[in-house]
Amino acid sequence: MHVTTADKRATFKKMHESGCFILPNPVDIGSAKALQHLGFKAIASSSAGFAWTIGKADNHVSVEDVCQHLAALSSAVDIPVNADFEGGFAVEPDRVADNVERCVRTGVAGLSIEDSTGDKDRPLYDRALAVERIEASRKAIGDSGTLLVGRCEAYLWGVTDLKLVIDRLTAYADAGADCLYAPGLKTREDISAVVKAVAPKPFNLLIGASGLSLQQAEDLGVRRISVGGSLARAAWGGFMRAAKEMAEKGTFTELGTGYPGGELNKMFG
Repeated sequence: MHVTTADKRATFKKMHESGCFILPNPVDIGSAKALQHLGFKAIASSSAGFAWTIGKADNHVSVEDVCQHLAALSSAVDIPVNADFEGGFAVEPDRVADNVERCVRTGVAGLSIEDSTGDKDRPLYDRALAVERIEASRKAIGDSGTLLVGRCEAYLWGVTDLKLVIDRLTAYADAGADCLYAPGLKTREDISAVVKAVAPKPFNLLIGASGLSLQQAEDLGVRRISVGGSLARAAWGGFMRAAKEMAEKGTFTELGTGYPGGELNKMFG
């Protein structure tokens, strides 16, 4: 049965109404299909995970590359895809809006917009500009049914000011964000405070160093959990260990830890 983009978007919105779900991050079509095969109900792209597959560092890919990647993921699976759309690949709200329109046309069910500048001396956009960027994204999404995620990147850039994070996330919610996200939160107290502040809007947790399980995150009121580039790093870990062993020792024992080829063929058959 063919699942339409509209179906995926409707399903994704429904998933944000209650409970807590894991939103794992594939890096390509194969890993996206594998995650669907394992029973996940939705997936999200990873800016870092994708960048590494084309030999680039995170935040060094073009909007063209990313939109092609998102279109490939969205057409490869029958489950919703949420786009890690970084900062919208522009600064000015109108240019962010243009890129968001392109992203929506790829068939994604949701997309996130970050407020980081990439400049360690001034890591976040001024609050007013950051809000305008969310407002422009909301307008660009229009009535497509695509979910908008507003991200405050403060903690990832060393700005560990919870009041600032909450102020920004609530402002992004008022500007039209359907879901809020502040990667880098670690303590249960901080996570709980943000969840309560943005309610009834859903909150996305980057599981990271929090050490929480799915159930523990749900108990705190988290609606969805992302793992960012962690699955990609896990895959690279196995690849680099085996490759380094061959290069440095001339032995091949790490190759024995690989996932069985027969199982992969069955999954993709």
